[in-house]
This record gives sequence, structure tokens and C-alpha cells, in this order.
Amino acid sequence: MEINAKINTEMVAAAKAKDKIRLSAIRMLKSALHNKEIELIRPLTEAEVLQVLSALVKQRKDSIEQFGKGNRTDLVEKETAELKVIQEFMPAQMSDEEVENVIQKAIADVQAVSVKDMGKVMKVLMPQLTGKADGKAVGEKVKALLSR
Repeated sequence: MEINAKINTEMVAAAKAKDKIRLSAIRMLKSALHNKEIELIRPLTEAEVLQVLSALVKQRKDSIEQFGKGNRTDLVEKETAELKVIQEFMPAQMSDEEVENVIQKAIADVQAVSVKDMGKVMKVLMPQLTGKADGKAVGEKVKALLSR
């Protein structure tokens, strides 16, 4: 699994560089992946690794938003640093145009006609877009396109 190897390499590099924030974030990432493997009782597939990474990114973004509202700049900075480290292991994000093309294709594939069909569309979309696009933004675009 290439992501695990990259994580191990980056963890060693961060330890040698004595970069405490980066090392902490990579250890947290490795721990989350290991916990998921224990939960499933088998090694993770690439798609499952991306799901875990996406969940961690979402948690960091939510935390940054909440800490920002609470004027906790120290915690905002910590979460932002962790977010940057996690995003290094994510695949490149798709452009809005690419995401919209994938959504249009999924809508055509499931023959969705209204917002009631949103679940069917999302079921087809998320395996394709996990880790490559923000799920919340994808959901909003699907809803907008189906509302027309």
C-alpha cells in the first residue's frame, strides 16, 4: 500500500527533523488508519484509506471553524497545520468543472429527475469523488442540479 509507505517515510523524516507538529499529525493519521484496520479486521483498500483521510480533513475543517468562532487562535493554528499535513497524503482535488461533469454523468446514469433521487446520485458519486472533492460541496451541487 503506497500511502502507508509514504506515511512511514514522512514520519521518520519528521522525527529526524524534530518537527513536533508534523510528527504529531502523521502519528494521528497513522493511528486513525490503524484503528480502521482493526475495526474492519483486514488491511484497508486505497478507497478506504481515502475515506479515512477525507474524514480527518472534514474534522479539521469543522474544528477550525468552531475554534475560530471561539477566538482560540492557538487551536486554529494547530488544526490548520494538521490539516496541511493530512492534505499532503490526499490525491489532487478535482476542479469544479470536472466535478460537475462527473455529477452530470451520474445523474444521467441513474436517470434522476428530482431532488428525491439525490440519494441514488450520491451513492454512485461518492466512490468516484471521495478524497478528490469535498462531499458537502458535491451534495450542494447535486441538489442544485436536481432542483432545476
